[in-house]
Amino acid sequence: MYLTRFRVNTARTGARRLLSSRQVLHAAVMSSFPTLLPTDRPVPETPRVLWRLDHNAPGEVLLFLVSPHAPDLTHLVEQAGWPTALVDGPGWQTRPYAPFLDRLTKGERWAFRLTANPVHHIRRTDDEPRKRTAHLTPYHQMGWLLDSERQEHGGFRILEKPKQKRLLPGGTTHQGREHHGDRYELTVHDQRSLAFDKSRATGARRGKPVTLVTATFDGRLEVADPDLLRRTLTRGLGKAKAYGCGLMTLAPPPQGASR
Repeated sequence: MYLTRFRVNTARTGARRLLSSRQVLHAAVMSSFPTLLPTDRPVPETPRVLWRLDHNAPGEVLLFLVSPHAPDLTHLVEQAGWPTALVDGPGWQTRPYAPFLDRLTKGERWAFRLTANPVHHIRRTDDEPRKRTAHLTPYHQMGWLLDSERQEHGGFRILEKPKQKRLLPGGTTHQGREHHGDRYELTVHDQRSLAFDKSRATGARRGKPVTLVTATFDGRLEVADPDLLRRTLTRGLGKAKAYGCGLMTLAPPPQGASR
């Protein structure tokens, strides 16, 4: 497995085209692997290509990839990078990911980032088929990630804040339920409602646009099951993985973070 980082040159026309459509960017990402054919589909229960865009600032957009094979991002450098300013490398950074994954142990605590497509299934009447619907509010998006079954299957546990660091008093409720917004080491930001045309990259006839709601989560977690967490980090979490959702990355927690 490999972890790759590429900084997007947002001033370039090619970058704006890539960033305007998740389908176009998906096609560009998958073109980074010469052994993959356009018709290849991910094999269930195996590592896959995951990617995520981090919009840290207007001029700082980073593309992260996790993949079974090292990518060649030459075409992205030419379209959306700095092709004439390459000094210390090819324009992106790729590192082997397996050594880090293999060292994960139960009880470790990490800072994490995840961009996901938080959805649930609802129906208006008992005889109506259940329909996949996006969570639209930060409260419900956080609830999606805090779901105990999702955390268990993902091999992690979102850490709670010490009581002295919580702003809301204990027992605060939201719509009749305990309010989790200030209880956990978790924030949600960069919520986006996306719509794009799949035909732009595939050449197919224009059809119904793809609509997608994404949210980025930052927080702190504890490793509950290293094997399950390794699966989460290499296979993704949630839906819409082809469109930049599901990739969780870990980093050492900030100095002074609560234990």
